[in-house]
Amino acid sequence: MNIVQIYEAFPTEADCVSYLEKIRWGDKPKCVYCGSTRVTPVPKEQRHHCNNCNTSFSVTVDTIFHHTHLPLQKWFLAVCLVLNAKKGIAARQLSRDLQVNKDTAWRMAMKIREAMSEHKQRILLKGIVEVDETYVGGKPRKGNPNSKSKRGRGTGLVQREGRITAKVAKKTELTSQKLTSLIRKNVDISNTTLITDEYKGYLGIQKLMAHKVVVHKVWYVDGDAHTDTIESFWALLKRGIVC
Repeated sequence: MNIVQIYEAFPTEADCVSYLEKIRWGDKPKCVYCGSTRVTPVPKEQRHHCNNCNTSFSVTVDTIFHHTHLPLQKWFLAVCLVLNAKKGIAARQLSRDLQVNKDTAWRMAMKIREAMSEHKQRILLKGIVEVDETYVGGKPRKGNPNSKSKRGRGTGLVQREGRITAKVAKKTELTSQKLTSLIRKNVDISNTTLITDEYKGYLGIQKLMAHKVVVHKVWYVDGDAHTDTIESFWALLKRGIVC
């Protein structure tokens, strides 16, 4: 969705609440505290009352929207802006777009990014999945030899035309055992073909799942065997950091 579609689909707070309830509960609201379905809606307050534990609650409990003083429409717009910004979005820019102060915009962006990284929000990658590592940062620039900045290394997994998982990786995490563990946590190994370069950390992965290797010293593309998608992601990430 883009921001125009957000405005059209969720013009009021009630529309936002209704959408969240449908996504979270479907047609049958459930108490967020005891799990009971014996609940009674309280339309005027946009809440529900549980007849089992005698507690009232809203659909925003245990979400990034809980206890917010901002309209949910602004939150929906913030999610849209964060997700659609290929190079990332600065807190000051988000502040201007949402007409909130910089600190509020920063907290919103942090909560959205934290929610995106939560394990329960993740869906296993499947189909054709590319895996690659990269270095972020570089040597000190000329004229600034005292710079203490160091290159960081990251590992990323991307599903073709789908989701991306990336993390900072220490050198000790790039062993065959650690990489295999990372793949197991993020990939549906029974329904996936893994595409990697010839890095030795991936040796033996073919015992676990279908695996194709791109030998960059010889060729870069062989049919569907290439790592162009994950390399494009790394390029976008680095441009976002530089900008």
